[in-house]
Amino acid sequence: MIIAMPCVADIVRRVRSKNAGPFTATIDLFCGSVEAFNRIRGCLHESTIAEIYAVDPEEVRKFELPDLNVVKFSFPRPTIQGAAADRDMHAAQLANLLSEYPIDTGY
Repeated sequence: MIIAMPCVADIVRRVRSKNAGPFTATIDLFCGSVEAFNRIRGCLHESTIAEIYAVDPEEVRKFELPDLNVVKFSFPRPTIQGAAADRDMHAAQLANLLSEYPIDTGY
């Protein structure tokens, strides 16, 4: 029997990505509960985000906001905002990749 691992979107209430200036993107994981917050903070690390978005792990910053049950990651945008090659001016589509990422809940 094959058991599918839950993805990030199955655990958190909302995943949002946006610009944090023209050179940086940020992804917010609104967990909605302490349990979800603890699962996400234990499963997602800077190295995971670096792998998903093909950035240097040293350039990924993780912020944990336990009072809000939010985990946030910031990292360099793949393309400078507004450049000719920029296909996501507001970095809004970056959330989709993380939403679908499978989570090993046995962390």
